[in-house]
Amino acid sequence: MSLVSFTHVISFGATQSGGTLSWISTQSLAVPGGIDINDRNGDGNLDGTGSGGDFLEGNSFFSGFYYEAQNGKTYAIFIGAYGNGYRIPYNAADYDLAEEMNGPGSTSLFQLTDFEPTGNPVCFLPGTLIATPNGEVAVETLAIGYLVTTADGRAVPVRWVGRQTLSTLFGPPERLMPVRVRQGALGEGLPRRDLTLTADHALLVDDLLINAGALVNGGSIDWVPLSELGARFTVYHVETEDHDLILAEGAPAETFIDYVGRQVFDNYAEYVALYGEERIITEAPYPRISTPRLLPPALKARLGIGKAA
Repeated sequence: MSLVSFTHVISFGATQSGGTLSWISTQSLAVPGGIDINDRNGDGNLDGTGSGGDFLEGNSFFSGFYYEAQNGKTYAIFIGAYGNGYRIPYNAADYDLAEEMNGPGSTSLFQLTDFEPTGNPVCFLPGTLIATPNGEVAVETLAIGYLVTTADGRAVPVRWVGRQTLSTLFGPPERLMPVRVRQGALGEGLPRRDLTLTADHALLVDDLLINAGALVNGGSIDWVPLSELGARFTVYHVETEDHDLILAEGAPAETFIDYVGRQVFDNYAEYVALYGEERIITEAPYPRISTPRLLPPALKARLGIGKAA
């Protein structure tokens, strides 16, 4: 059973010492038609090592090692069945891993099962309508310099739009899954359309910044089934000068706050080219709630979150 297919493979010789895998040089090759990771036991996860574990086409077995790239993502490392070198499959269109690994390197990341990506995504899904002085526009069409409308009526410029590609093939935990807030689920007709965002992205409800995952009630606010998302999906985050509240489908939603490093975004290099370095953003002065048990009882009752307590 194939888990996922990749367009390129990085090959290299390496030595292992004290739990660290080290290499001197690497070579990247395009694979016509793609190359697959195969799920030997059919559990939908990348796990096991050696001849009994999941494997990469071409007789390479999962080594248990991962490489953490500068974009914040982790890449599984496979070893040839006869000890003939290591391989990392990747998609060149998503990130130029070959350029980053062009030279000596090492990794000590080792885990026998799926490695959880660093940094939780805090973003909107494509198609989310964001209010601007000229009307609502889809979040993926925003660009640096565009004006967006805040919950208190100001027009503020977009400083950057972070873009992150997520995979569903290894069964992400709830914190990586999107949440769908149905039209009107928050009260007073909000959101005006169904709003889909990642679980750690906060909405302003009753003067509280509440992560979407904490609002799940199993009905009008619920997790999005992975079957709806395909093998990969893309999410977008809007950064303004401050930690603002913009209107997403009419509902107040936070802009980027650097709880999550910008390195996790696919277009981080664009940010560095524009601004040169990371900056710290002061959080807006609202209490933040990230778990249902901390929600006020009246709000839980109003939104029907009793079963999620």
